[in-house]
Amino acid sequence: MDLLEKVGTSIAAKGKEAMDKAKVLAEIASLKSQIATCEEVIKKNYLEIGKQYFDEYSDVPDAPFEKQCMAIRNARNGVQELQERIEELKGL
Repeated sequence: MDLLEKVGTSIAAKGKEAMDKAKVLAEIASLKSQIATCEEVIKKNYLEIGKQYFDEYSDVPDAPFEKQCMAIRNARNGVQELQERIEELKGL
């Protein structure tokens, strides 16, 4: 085999390696995107479960959730007070 054939074969092999690696990287990126989508679905549903629990049981929460329910109630009261203050400042 002469030098040009060896160089050509080597370049072809490197090109195939690069293409294979690019395909793998593209697949990894696609899989990571799918994982992110799944995690968003999980997060959304966790939030919905928490909101539903709060709406139904915040007046008598189970012991592990008392602190969080109180924090939500306090934050809601804080929002209401701040909104009232804004209305006062606007002259409404």
